[in-house]
Formats: sequence, C-alpha cells, structure tokens
Amino acid sequence: MAVVFKKTSMLTDVPLHYCPGCTHGIIHRLVAESIEELGAADKAIGVAPVGCAVFAYNYFNCDMQEAAHGRAPAVATGIKRVNRDCVVFTYQGDGDLASIGTAEIVHAAARGENITVIFVNNGIYGMTGGQMAPTTLPGQVTTTSPYGRDTSHCGYPIGISELLSTLKAPSFIERVSVHDVKNVVNAKRAIKEAFRRQIDGKGFSLVEVLSTCPTNWGMNPLDALKWLEANMIPYYPLGNYKDRDKEAASK
Repeated sequence: MAVVFKKTSMLTDVPLHYCPGCTHGIIHRLVAESIEELGAADKAIGVAPVGCAVFAYNYFNCDMQEAAHGRAPAVATGIKRVNRDCVVFTYQGDGDLASIGTAEIVHAAARGENITVIFVNNGIYGMTGGQMAPTTLPGQVTTTSPYGRDTSHCGYPIGISELLSTLKAPSFIERVSVHDVKNVVNAKRAIKEAFRRQIDGKGFSLVEVLSTCPTNWGMNPLDALKWLEANMIPYYPLGNYKDRDKEAASK
C-alpha cells in the first residue's frame, strides 16, 4: 500500500506534554516539516526556552540547547556564529521572549543575526499559573489581573512584530495564527520562508504565531480557538511586517 502521509522525521516519538487543545503541537509540526522539506534536518540546532515549551528538546529530532529564561536569542547567536553552516532556531513563548527576554530579541534583531525565531503568543503565562503577560490584551482576565488588564496601571500589550519591524536589519517578520486550517497552511508558508532566509544567509527572521491556552483562559479548546479569532487577531493583526526582499525589489 502506498504511503500518502506520515509524521515528519524531524519530530521524535515522545508524547507531547501540552494541555489538551494547546496549539504548541501544531506549531512544532510546522517547524519540523519546514526544516525537513528544506533539507536542513541534518544541520538544524534548536534552542529551547523556559516556559510551556521548555521540553522542546525532547520533541525535535535535532541537536537542541536549553537556554536560561529569555536568553535564547543570545544562545542562538553564539551557536550560529561558531557553526555558520548550521540552521539555528529558537522556539519561545511570550513570557520568555516579550518579557524577561525583550533585550535579547531586540538586539539580536538589530544586529541582523542569521537565526530564525519562532515566537508563540498566547497572551498569558501558561506554565506558571496564568499570570498577566506583556501580550495580555486590555481587559483580559488573568490570575494577576482578576478584573481585567487595566492599561492605566499596567500599560498596553507589546506588539513584538510591530516593534521589531521598525529596525533596519531584520530580513523577514510575519504574524500568523493556527486557529483554523487556512491559517495553519499560511503559518507553514511563513515559517518555511523564515528558515529559507537563514539558509540563504539573509539575516534575522521571526514568525509570531498567535496561539491558544485553553487551560489558563478557562475555556474548552473549541471556544479558545474562537476567542483567539474574535479577540486576539483584531488586536494583533495578521500579516507580513518586514520583508527586505520585497523592499529591495520595489526600489
């Protein structure tokens, strides 16, 4: 019988530990498939974060390095600079990247480091109990904002894609989502393009993926997908925020 579909060899057979309905598993699959399809499986090196994806080194079938909280871009920079032929990526959540790791991601992008960053934004601290994150929406209820995020006291959410797109050096920055099939397909396209930019030596790339956290949002998985579409996407518009190839072609 002909095989028409199989699991990518870039993922191990270790069962994922994520909560039911969490979309980390989908994103893992898209990253793994992209690396394999680009022929980079034998030279990929990933950097795992602190957060829900802390055990990513168990799931990706490539060399992996654990980084201290927020420091994945700095670790990836060091790995890439001494292994220039390798394809180096970080996989980070919003607490890791947009909070304690803000300086690291901004400066890696500003330097145009030739790495690929997968940034998973679910608007909350998932691993540590559902606290308010830098990406929590105005009015969103969390364990540390039980009456909703008050922007007069806590400020406004940080738009990482918008922020980094103001820098000159990044090659590719795009925000996608995985709340339905159409957007999963589009997310795969963006992630694959981000890795392609690194392989072609074009510098820093980041794909921000809007994701769900049914457990800490207090919803079932289906309602979480609907909530993402209705609430997160209006605040965090999907689309390309930086594409130096297109900018060069238009000149």
